[in-house]
Amino acid sequence: MKHHRVIIIGSGPAGLTAAIYTARANLAPLVIEGEPSSTSDQPGGQLMLTTEVENFPGFPAGIMGPDLMVRCREQAARFGTEFLTAKATAIDFSERPFKVWVRDDLYTADAVIVSTGAQSLMLGLEAEKRLLGHGLSTCATCDGFFFRGHEIAVVGGGDSAIEEATFLTKFATKVSLIVRRHELRASKIMQQRALANPRIEIVWDTVVDDLLGSDSLQGAIVRNVVSGESTTLAVTGLFIAIGHRPNTDLFKGVLEMDDNDYLVTRAGSSFTKIDGVFACGDVQDHTYRQAVTAAGSGCMAAIDAERWLEAQLHS
Repeated sequence: MKHHRVIIIGSGPAGLTAAIYTARANLAPLVIEGEPSSTSDQPGGQLMLTTEVENFPGFPAGIMGPDLMVRCREQAARFGTEFLTAKATAIDFSERPFKVWVRDDLYTADAVIVSTGAQSLMLGLEAEKRLLGHGLSTCATCDGFFFRGHEIAVVGGGDSAIEEATFLTKFATKVSLIVRRHELRASKIMQQRALANPRIEIVWDTVVDDLLGSDSLQGAIVRNVVSGESTTLAVTGLFIAIGHRPNTDLFKGVLEMDDNDYLVTRAGSSFTKIDGVFACGDVQDHTYRQAVTAAGSGCMAAIDAERWLEAQLHS
């Protein structure tokens, strides 16, 4: 058994920022950063699947997502963060010290920061692995700028899909909204916006069967589910907006979650319902989902944890 003042589960922008702050506060955190083979719990989080990041402050020429995460990790290590490249497999937050298992190895902590992130739901196509970050994206706010003057498509029929499509009309000459059914799941006001936007064309009753291109997206093969007819959409950008799934399976029945399984934190803080357990980043944020907001909430969690630990010493 190994004891730490703070254990951080997850190593995306939120977890690494929390590590930087807690390490500088002499709390010697342990980051259980995930496994490279895991799509839902990989070291560095979703930015490891991102090519160029142009909207993170301090990098006017942009920076590759993996490079940004490597720099954050090096910065945390410089201040004394310890890293464990493995996946947390079990937890016990019923009493302090809190317990976290990595397979058969037990680690205990006075405070735990959960920053396991979320993953975008994908279509399940083999080509997605090849083209993600090369014309295929899950974030219009992140990547829309790269498609100025292009014809692109968005997959999905909910509020998020219409928000993405509407945002992308600022850059693209045309946005095809690919909807599986002959109706939109989005709220009425969002539907009205989509239908009234001359740059959005809704492609009803349609699914994406395959993506074309080896190094960059060159088109999408789509199929009408009513007629069975397949056609090729000549798009150079495809945005998947069918939802996100927070990586919270480890905490079910332990931490409070909303209807979509995101962790619930107290308003204006990173405190969960269990004192001494904090949550930050996309695992508790289904609104913004940006690297910079994740980093900011990681800072909040670290400061909350530091102040809470200090209060325990004087209570």
